[in-house]
Amino acid sequence: MNYVDGFVAAVPAANREEYRKHAAGAAPLFKEYGATRVVECWGDDVPDGKITDFRGAVKAEEGEVVVFAWIEYPSKEVRDAAYRKMEADPRMKEMGERMPFDAKRMIFGGFAPLLDV
Repeated sequence: MNYVDGFVAAVPAANREEYRKHAAGAAPLFKEYGATRVVECWGDDVPDGKITDFRGAVKAEEGEVVVFAWIEYPSKEVRDAAYRKMEADPRMKEMGERMPFDAKRMIFGGFAPLLDV
């Protein structure tokens, strides 16, 4: 069964195209190291919750849009090996220095699929 890394971030609405270019530049690197699929989604219908919500999770500020993304790998082992390689890749370091959003407020995690229909 595959493995999924999920991400949620708050991106200034004015940086939409810059974010798209950033994601488009990162996707080939993820795939080079074993990802089978990279999906980036721009928030379109992200309601405020009564107790918690996506905006609160990333401390989204006025003028920011929530981005939801995931990367699929064939296995957790492939994902773990990819992350070790990416940490040493100067291209990833350079991209990390030019993030079009506040990466400190991004949330992420690895997930083992429970249902895939």
